[in-house]
Amino acid sequence: RIFYISLILGVFMRNAKVNRKTKETDISCEINIDGTGQNEISTGIGFFYDMLVIFSHHSLIDLTLKARGDTHVDFHHTVEDTAYVLAEAINKSIGEKRGIKRYGFFYITMDESLSRTVIDFSGRPDLVWKVNLGLKKIGEMDTELFHELFKAFSNESKSNLHIENY
Repeated sequence: RIFYISLILGVFMRNAKVNRKTKETDISCEINIDGTGQNEISTGIGFFYDMLVIFSHHSLIDLTLKARGDTHVDFHHTVEDTAYVLAEAINKSIGEKRGIKRYGFFYITMDESLSRTVIDFSGRPDLVWKVNLGLKKIGEMDTELFHELFKAFSNESKSNLHIENY
């Protein structure tokens, strides 16, 4: 009934729920891309949690995400599978891509670094990664996992994603 009222008013309910359970991970995600940046996130990985909170806050996407994984071994499966789930949820929520701008870009500076990110939800996945952090870890998270995170996201969301850091 709410769906039909929304159609009459021209409002689209752009949200999605996705669950993924493997031998290594159990991840549930619920998003509303027309939100206000509210979030409830649990990953068991400190810096990764911070990344997802900042993503939700600045994108204004409401995000509820619980990621449990074999973090006693390493963080790889948890990070990569979370990217798959988040990308799938975004794809489901944008559906036929009505009401979105297909292209987007963002620049951010922090201290001595400058990062640029450009994304196109083109349906053709590709990651161009020009990042040299010079650190092996941020907190307890291996920085090599950032590439895996964005590669999995690009592949699953079928987006063309360019990330550069200077």
